[in-house]
Amino acid sequence: MSEYKRWTAGVRRQVGLAVLLFAAGALAACRTAPEPGSEPADASSAASHPYVGMWVTADNHIRQELLPGGRYDEARGSRASAYTGRYEVRGAHIDYWDDSGFTADGRFEGDVLHHGGYLFYREGSEAHRRAAR
Repeated sequence: MSEYKRWTAGVRRQVGLAVLLFAAGALAACRTAPEPGSEPADASSAASHPYVGMWVTADNHIRQELLPGGRYDEARGSRASAYTGRYEVRGAHIDYWDDSGFTADGRFEGDVLHHGGYLFYREGSEAHRRAAR
């Protein structure tokens, strides 16, 4: 095989690999990136539950916001967005899938959320005021 044929065969393999990697990346982007202006498919169910809003520990050190689109953002102390991810609520049960890969769950009892060994309170609720005393 001539040097030119070996060179072109190598280039074709590299181009083929590049196309394959590009296609795989494009496919992943298509599966994970929503259309501009659209919301996740489960956004309507996430928005329909009564627990959307800010949930805080009695000392306000941990602040977890349940967003209407099925996402959450948790701050700890001065660290904003310490944990972020998605969640689903079924009845009084909540499941979390953190962006870093761990999962967790919890349960609501009125204005109190039991989650991860902590008690969270709906910010500003009577339960929160009592716990903060």
